Amino acid sequence: MYFWKLAKYVLMVIPLGLSGGLSQSIAQTAGTGSTQTDATASTDRPAVPERDILDLVRAVFPGRFLKERDTTKLQAGRPLVWIIPQIGYTIQTSFQAQVLGNIAIRRASANVSTLVSSVIYTANNQQLLTSTLNYWFPHNTWNLTSDLRVMHYPQASYGLGMNTSTDHVIDMDYNYLRAHATLLRRLAPNLYGGLGLQLDLHWNIRSWDAGHEQVSISGYTNGISGRSVSSGPILNLLYDNRPNSISPLGGEYISVLFRDNVTWLGSDTHYQSLLLDLRKYVSVSNHKPENVLAFWSYNALTINGNPPFLDLPATAWDTYGNMGRGYIQGRYRGKDLLYAETEFRFGITANRLLGGVVFANSQTVSNTNPGTASTEHKLQFGRMAPATGLGLRFRMNKLSRTNLALDYSLGTHGSRGIYFNLGEVF
Repeated sequence: MYFWKLAKYVLMVIPLGLSGGLSQSIAQTAGTGSTQTDATASTDRPAVPERDILDLVRAVFPGRFLKERDTTKLQAGRPLVWIIPQIGYTIQTSFQAQVLGNIAIRRASANVSTLVSSVIYTANNQQLLTSTLNYWFPHNTWNLTSDLRVMHYPQASYGLGMNTSTDHVIDMDYNYLRAHATLLRRLAPNLYGGLGLQLDLHWNIRSWDAGHEQVSISGYTNGISGRSVSSGPILNLLYDNRPNSISPLGGEYISVLFRDNVTWLGSDTHYQSLLLDLRKYVSVSNHKPENVLAFWSYNALTINGNPPFLDLPATAWDTYGNMGRGYIQGRYRGKDLLYAETEFRFGITANRLLGGVVFANSQTVSNTNPGTASTEHKLQFGRMAPATGLGLRFRMNKLSRTNLALDYSLGTHGSRGIYFNLGEVF
């Protein structure tokens, strides 16, 4: 009997260690929208009490451990600290081991501030050290965010544009430093604007095909070997009225980010880019508010100039590596990228312990040759690369509505993948 209880406990706790997007979920507890409650959830409580994974663990080992914690109701001035070992899997890393550290603290009359750090080692000999800060000043008047990453990241590349093939793989190996910081000022309810600096430095870059060193990929030379630098100021405008950014039941998120990479701050070339990240969430049932249609549009555009190869927009190179389920990271790369995704999220069990999603996405990148010396640029997109999939959601924390996501997605030409994420993909 005890063996059966222990086996059930192991089966329930294993998902706690699966990784893929945990830092996103924790960081989102301090989103620009109010994260205290969700209006839809508070006015339409389920007839059946909600349950999560910890409830199941406590049912097996009653009153022994695993106290419930709700970061959205964290007492002011008292930090909450996690050290979490994890295992996980992604297409680009294969299996990975990770140690995640998180500190959450709330100042009086402010959202929860978080510092999330992780050390990751993968089966593909990739090593990553990351640290993400989201700090709220009193009354949420100012918000400071930073993203620091140091990576050794061998990875496959497939060339530029939409007419590439997985039959022709170019292997790359490089070290990468990302140092991004942004300070936002509240301009109106749910609306923020501000300035920042972003540095992307790649060094010890090597590219090879069938054992032969490559000095260009699809005619592109900058950032293929040696070293490349992109550095410059940014201007960011952000609107976020989601009551709960971890698992939204409604609201909108709009981020517009303009970046000017300038040579006087170390950039190899002068180029400008624009990033548009748009999201909308619609609850489709008054009786089941967890049934939500979610829409995501992610668009990375080069306004002028020529970014280094590794700084060009590419599949799954958004902030948290979540876009383009169904394709390996970096599968499509170009001077401009357009991406759209729709997901239907729904409950399966009445106690909301288990839910599901079905989704479809599509992406395209420009087919223009960005390796030329000319700074003239015209948007010329090729075919679309669609994907579709489905997944399960396991409720990890019923208070903050954090889910463990397990998805399977199919793309074109046999592309497919399994994805783990703690928190929704977007």
